[in-house]
Amino acid sequence: MAVPPVRRRSTRAAGLLVAVAVLLLVCVASIMVGAKPVPLGDVWHGLFHYSGTGNDVLIQDLRLPRTLLGIMVGTALGLSGAVMQALTRNPLAEPGLLGVNAGAAASVVTAISFFGVTGLTGYVWFAFLGAAVVSVVVYALGGSRSATPVRLALAGTAATAALYGYVNAVQLLDSAALDRLRFWTVGSLANADMATIRAVAPFVAAGVVLALLVARPLNAMEMGDDTARALGAHLNRTRVLGMISVTLMCGAATAACGPIVFIGLMVPYLVRALTGPDMRWILPYAAVLSPVLLLGSDVLGRVVVRPAELQVGIVTALVGGPVFIHLVRRKRMATL
Repeated sequence: MAVPPVRRRSTRAAGLLVAVAVLLLVCVASIMVGAKPVPLGDVWHGLFHYSGTGNDVLIQDLRLPRTLLGIMVGTALGLSGAVMQALTRNPLAEPGLLGVNAGAAASVVTAISFFGVTGLTGYVWFAFLGAAVVSVVVYALGGSRSATPVRLALAGTAATAALYGYVNAVQLLDSAALDRLRFWTVGSLANADMATIRAVAPFVAAGVVLALLVARPLNAMEMGDDTARALGAHLNRTRVLGMISVTLMCGAATAACGPIVFIGLMVPYLVRALTGPDMRWILPYAAVLSPVLLLGSDVLGRVVVRPAELQVGIVTALVGGPVFIHLVRRKRMATL
């Protein structure tokens, strides 16, 4: 028996509210948990009655920026993955498919090795520039106005292979670049500060707005190009805006804390199973649940090897690898 549309919308809205509540709980845990645990009462005091001493300094200077950056990066990666999966009509696609991560990494290693950049704020701008340039190149290689999902995926794969070859070559030739880049390439929220957040927030915000604007035409494109045209969707404009959105969000997220894998793959894929194929629901769910996964992984990384910590990029890879294998196997079995 089919579920009435009104009831379906109410269920989705209620599920989204639950997801928001879970995100708030994870944010509190992100502020409380670390090498030095912070009591819940001190969290409230540090956030709203800052005294400049004790746990208040820890919360305001370290834990709060780390949590805010986790929310922002998680949202960016989740929305990027959802848009990528819609653009390529591939439920196992992820933001790195367009070479965004590889472009950011190549640009950062260039900045370190040839321009002597050492600060995270400098990495942000070089990484974002590299991501943007590679996205334009991939779009051109994919056929520009005649680009198709398959062409874009192939062009992105080729660009990624070439750029990571360049990154490895520079690191082998320049040990200083290797030492400085090692921590960034793992993916971490540990060095978060308000300056980094202010630097990348406008790009993430612009990308989020673009992603929400193309939700409806992306719905049409998932039914095929001919059907989308019949429904009045502008394919080239939608693909360009979608790629710009992915570049802004994923480029900014990668610039801020390095390439973090599997967030943009797992969350949109799992969200689709909950909401169905409607991008108008997939995008809000992905924007909320992706920070839950990222911050949850970051909290887990602080606990498992306490008093040291495991970078969030390592935790998401350890969690995401088995999940990805399961998804691929299930998809393969479904096609047999």
